[in-house]
Amino acid sequence: MARRGHRPSVAAPGRPRFYGRHPVLAALENPERMVRKIWGTREALAHLDIPASIPITFADAADLGRLVPGDAPHQGLVAEVDPLEDMWLGDLLAQGEGDRRPLLLLDQVTDPHNVGAILRSAAAFDALGIVTQDRHSPPESGTVARAASGALETVPWVRVVNLARAMDEIAEAGFWRVGLTGHANATLADTIGENRIALVLGAEGEGMRQNTEAHCDQLAKLPISHKVESLNVSNAAAIALYAIAVRG
Repeated sequence: MARRGHRPSVAAPGRPRFYGRHPVLAALENPERMVRKIWGTREALAHLDIPASIPITFADAADLGRLVPGDAPHQGLVAEVDPLEDMWLGDLLAQGEGDRRPLLLLDQVTDPHNVGAILRSAAAFDALGIVTQDRHSPPESGTVARAASGALETVPWVRVVNLARAMDEIAEAGFWRVGLTGHANATLADTIGENRIALVLGAEGEGMRQNTEAHCDQLAKLPISHKVESLNVSNAAAIALYAIAVRG
């Protein structure tokens, strides 16, 4: 039942709040996502087909601004959701049997904007999914969902306890593990060939850890100009995914 006049509530523990038209609509369209409640302006809610089971609160833009961090662009819509169910790495690898979709591994990439942007690129280039460490990556959040622009609902995201062990399992599934780093000698184009690629990207600033590099089959770099020391990890991911998509 729609209502108004209440002050914005505190988010329930463990339930992120998504904001903005694309993240909220994508959450509503995902049958695996439980949307608990929605706040919105009358204008933003006017043309949405929201199930009757989801409580709706009409609110003005100022009230919605109190539900989200800082000056986050909510576009008149905020939703409180349950995180998606955890996915096992083995199940993800089984989904990719028989195709050459790339897999992305993020070694302690902690910035939610970067993870969201990588999810968006993964969706754009039809990646199999992303793999991160459980304790060194951001949780689902409005920031991740906003940067992903809906891709959080469509790209599988596996969290693992030990990335090195996960890389062993990925190799056994037939993937060629390519670590992207500026100190490599070979370029990405020289290394990808016709293999099923698991692309490994390191943390912002720090790069890949030594043990992660040791579990790569090959290291590669992007042929960027000497005028730039490095690329943002999400930009590097997008360029690398494009290179894999257009290989011969």
